[in-house]
Amino acid sequence: MSARPATLTADAVVRAEPRAMAMLMRALEEDEPAARVLLASLAPRLGRAFVVGLTGAPGAGKSTLVDALLTGFRAQGRKVGVVAVDPSSPLSGGALLGDRVRMQRHALDAGVFIRSLASRGNPGGLSRATEDVVDVLDAAGFDVVLVETVGVGQDEMAVVGVADLTLVLTVPGLGDGVQALKSGLLEVADVLVVNKSDKDGADRTHADLQTMLALRGVGKQDVPIVRTDAVQGSGVEELRLLIEAAAARSDAHTRRERRAKRAAARLRESVLREVAGRLDAAADSRGGWATLLQETATSGVPVVERLLAQVAQDPRRPT
Repeated sequence: MSARPATLTADAVVRAEPRAMAMLMRALEEDEPAARVLLASLAPRLGRAFVVGLTGAPGAGKSTLVDALLTGFRAQGRKVGVVAVDPSSPLSGGALLGDRVRMQRHALDAGVFIRSLASRGNPGGLSRATEDVVDVLDAAGFDVVLVETVGVGQDEMAVVGVADLTLVLTVPGLGDGVQALKSGLLEVADVLVVNKSDKDGADRTHADLQTMLALRGVGKQDVPIVRTDAVQGSGVEELRLLIEAAAARSDAHTRRERRAKRAAARLRESVLREVAGRLDAAADSRGGWATLLQETATSGVPVVERLLAQVAQDPRRPT
């Protein structure tokens, strides 16, 4: 990262300079160690944003609802970040759908920052870099961050670890009521959303969700069900006000501590991956791990100490 322009600084990110934010996000996607260090330096500024996760089956209308919520929050003067996780292109590995295309009306709004991430086969419906990008937006002073999962089915559980509030979307016609009751994804919902509620079957879907909550012994006051039509806008303001109320009840100190711990854990994982890579390179320069194993077995040479010393002396170009 030393070759990158000087605008990539912690201060530039805190000032929400779009170029600096985009550069840091890209460097974090590429898992550059220096980017991890820079993100770690922003830890004291984490915990101010309220993170809302939106997940559900493909075709549930997540992107349309994100766009509608974004518009509502902006009308109230909130700065909004959007992290849209898309399937990966089989050719480039980049985001295949690019939700920013669907939200072009916000492109010139300085109070909005939208980032599309490729899932790159990462399990759980998110990209590996999702939490990092959320933290960048948080540190840059965005009030609300909307995280949209890739939409791969019922196993998108990773969003729960990122979001302060998780919305699970379902729509009429995507499966029978029994299937809805079996969905483990619905069990992690803080709010259940029946989107496209103008369609036939919306009443049945709503009733199925109420039955599911009753079977779990959960009251509707604990997991509310909101009916929306994101295209027409009905129910969106009710949902937005529910999110605002949850944010008002949320403890910013707890959010800050939780995100700082996650950032530290990710920094540790990045360092361990880097060290492992350098040890592999050092081992390759000596004939590979199999050769070193044989050398250890026959002569008792302290291979680990030798490799660590080699990496410490010349970490990038093993001799």
